[in-house]
Amino acid sequence: MAPNDRPSKPLPKDKEKRRRELERLKYERQVARRRASVKKTRRNSAIVGVSVLAVAGIAGGAWAATGAGDKPKKAVTAKASATATASASATAAAAGSAHVAGCTTPAAGKATTKQWKTEPALTIDTQSTYTATISTNCGPITIKLDAAAAPHTVNSFVYLASQHFFDHVTCHRLTTAGIYVLQCGDPTGTGSGGPGYKFKDENLTASSIKGGTYPAGTVAMANSGANTNGSQFFLVYKDSTLSASYTPFGTITGGLSTLQKIAAAGTNNANGTGDGNPLQTVTMNTVTTKKS
Repeated sequence: MAPNDRPSKPLPKDKEKRRRELERLKYERQVARRRASVKKTRRNSAIVGVSVLAVAGIAGGAWAATGAGDKPKKAVTAKASATATASASATAAAAGSAHVAGCTTPAAGKATTKQWKTEPALTIDTQSTYTATISTNCGPITIKLDAAAAPHTVNSFVYLASQHFFDHVTCHRLTTAGIYVLQCGDPTGTGSGGPGYKFKDENLTASSIKGGTYPAGTVAMANSGANTNGSQFFLVYKDSTLSASYTPFGTITGGLSTLQKIAAAGTNNANGTGDGNPLQTVTMNTVTTKKS
């Protein structure tokens, strides 16, 4: 033992008690900071990166990187399937019970837990017209999909619809201040879920969104940054000021008035004034697409 390596004397009981108390307080502060950080991350990963009024952007969460154009791998069940289903149910319950004329109880069923490692192969006909019908518990919403301008986006949407990925998924976010959108497509209901893959942005130079406005009736992809598209999308029910950072891939051709009624019912303000779960629960019972 070196000359200075003498064993330290035990602290008096009162000092030892004080030391333990300080360590406990330090630990509690660390836990509190971690919880606050997780809460902030979850809040910011849903639709608006900063505040709604600042209109900083729309985020959907982060997903594993994939190569564009790869064939989809066999779907795998997520390890947290039970947690995902529970989260979706909790989100739906938290939305409240505001009643909008024409809205009913969502169809029985659970959101999927399927995941894929890669973006589906591009199989749609970009020269054809595709339409989508979102059958919600508040009525149908029909969309004309722009396969020519956003082929990868429409291809992914068509593929996920064919896999029943959107069925029984609750639209988890509504904004009624600054930007005016209903966000859907996350089977976990947390704002950070997706299909397991991501793909590139498209159609960001579309004339319809030049000047920083996404017109009412626009359907666009939510994201958490450039080229991070997954399954989350938003329906614009009123002209919204947004940077051209979110792939527009369709136009609402029916059901816009229903969206406006849902928006009028309000939000629970979980993420700030005019931003949270819609008070009127909106669930996509089924989503189907058709080539014409």
